[in-house]
Amino acid sequence: MSWMLAFSLSAVCAARAWIVLCDRARPLAIEPRASFQPRRPPLRESVFKATNLEAPRAQCDDVAMLSMRPGISPMSGRFPGFFEGTEMPTTGWWDALWPDPAAVVEAVGLRRDAEAVDLCCGDGWFTLPMAQVARHVVAIDIDRHFLELARRRLTSAGAMNCDFLEGDAYDIDILARVPVDFVFMANAFHGVPDRPRLARAVRRTLKPGGRFAIINWHQRPREETTILGEPRGPKTELRMSPEQTIQSVEAGELRLAKLVELAPYHYGAVFERAPF
Repeated sequence: MSWMLAFSLSAVCAARAWIVLCDRARPLAIEPRASFQPRRPPLRESVFKATNLEAPRAQCDDVAMLSMRPGISPMSGRFPGFFEGTEMPTTGWWDALWPDPAAVVEAVGLRRDAEAVDLCCGDGWFTLPMAQVARHVVAIDIDRHFLELARRRLTSAGAMNCDFLEGDAYDIDILARVPVDFVFMANAFHGVPDRPRLARAVRRTLKPGGRFAIINWHQRPREETTILGEPRGPKTELRMSPEQTIQSVEAGELRLAKLVELAPYHYGAVFERAPF
């Protein structure tokens, strides 16, 4: 009987050893790694104020980190067709420069009940006051991210009379679809490579007697255009005098209607399509 008990105990020990050995040989289960979610680039501080979002600390001086966005070349930091020196600011100095955008729109002559286009509209800083005056506004920009911010700005203000279209400024006559009374372009004309071409496209968009208003930085050295204690705006070599702006636009068959001084650093050049 004792030999049978000893045999049973030996069999049990052998079975346990086999189980342990098999368990050690089993491959380890590896949890899948979480997929990488790229961080969104920082956006203009004033936009976050308007949309009740928390603004991250600015990562650069004057421009948004465009190279992180889909469709933008990481080498150039621009979309194909993106105008040089027309990036949106990242800090609150834009608000300090343009504390009353409605007054700017009024100064260049947007009339009540007009059909209007905000060309290169960015985040809608001027689009909103335009929509509060005009019958209808088409906001055009090549950057869909800023278009969405413009849409939020107007929606939060209750402005529902605006369409937002992603596209190239040279295609304004196609994007607008119907002739308009007024085209507005702020802080972007200096970066247009072929200005007479753009002027011709705007002319095709305007009704007879329609107007094209351009807001430009004066041709002053950048170090002289300080806002909140620092130089701001496009590079000195990109800035245009009123005479250069007039020459470029009149080459596109529009004629100067008026010049407006917009202190402290800008002027408005308003052009008209012949009323026939």
